[in-house]
Amino acid sequence: MTNTAKNLKNSIKYSSKSIVSKTFIDKNSGTITLFAFDKGQGLSEHTAPYDAFVQVIEGEAEITIGGRAAIVREGEIIILPENIPHAIKAVKKFKMLLIMIKTK
Repeated sequence: MTNTAKNLKNSIKYSSKSIVSKTFIDKNSGTITLFAFDKGQGLSEHTAPYDAFVQVIEGEAEITIGGRAAIVREGEIIILPENIPHAIKAVKKFKMLLIMIKTK
């Protein structure tokens, strides 16, 4: 990756009936990954051993954390706490930036 500014909306494209990802940083201390979900696509319920920060770049998603669903739209963020089950479903096509912070 070069030292130039990036437009996140333009940095990844949707793929029909798929989820596409692009990792910007992958280090022992954490990761920064951009995702594009086609409408109806999602990630089934799972847990992660680290806190994660999700920023919706475009579109709309239903994010369920600990059994409670929230609609998250463009420009909004939500925190996925460590070890709490969460799931993601694209209500509309959407793009999100996932920042995972790994701790000792």
